[in-house]
Amino acid sequence: MPYNACLTAEQFLFYEMRIVSKQYLEGKSVEDIIEYVKQDNLFQYPTERKISKFVRACNRRIVALGNKKLVYEIANAPVEVAKQINLYAMIRYNRLVREFMEGLVGEKYRQQDFSYTKKDINVFFSYLQEQNDDVATWSEQTVAKLKQVLTKCLIETEMLDSVRDTTLNPIFISAELETGIRENNDLTALAAFNCFR
Repeated sequence: MPYNACLTAEQFLFYEMRIVSKQYLEGKSVEDIIEYVKQDNLFQYPTERKISKFVRACNRRIVALGNKKLVYEIANAPVEVAKQINLYAMIRYNRLVREFMEGLVGEKYRQQDFSYTKKDINVFFSYLQEQNDDVATWSEQTVAKLKQVLTKCLIETEMLDSVRDTTLNPIFISAELETGIRENNDLTALAAFNCFR
């Protein structure tokens, strides 16, 4: 899977994912979901311009989950459970998110090292830029935005309390997500959610 900077625009999209996954479970096509969202401005965007793009992004994440039960949970579970599953959908869909969550966050959880600083994320990106020609071509602005989005993912899932926080919270993986990850035989992803059993 190639590295992709689409996260700069797509971001966490939690409420959008909830709406799209409900429609997906009803068997609606992407085009039908786009029309459904536009009809009542369900995303509450000021214009319709980004609706198609974000419905498609949500749909790609849902398909990448590869697990109908997890899609159901995004649509219906309590917010904290559904947010963890949304982050997992991002891990499944986006190589950058996977490597960040498993390689940086998961490693910190594994080592019981709960510090999280700007230096950590800077080192992560420096390493990627050295290893990958595509990533090396990303502008400073793109990298800065990606750092922001990845940090916001940690805040959304309560792994961090705020942008200025420098300590990871030792979270507990939801039972629904752990079951789904195991069903997907995607065991390396468990570390991203502080799960080592």
